[in-house]
Amino acid sequence: MASISTPQQQAGILSFYDAPERGPKLSPRFILVLVAAFTIIVIIANHLA
Repeated sequence: MASISTPQQQAGILSFYDAPERGPKLSPRFILVLVAAFTIIVIIANHLA
């Protein structure tokens, strides 16, 4: 059975995933709530104008 092999540093993919994580840690739920709130604010502002 043949195995798939790729170059270690092809397009810097491994170095990208091995990079230390910096910045704020945001949960997906927080992002969804933020987007939903922004959408509701825009819809309300559009109806008031």
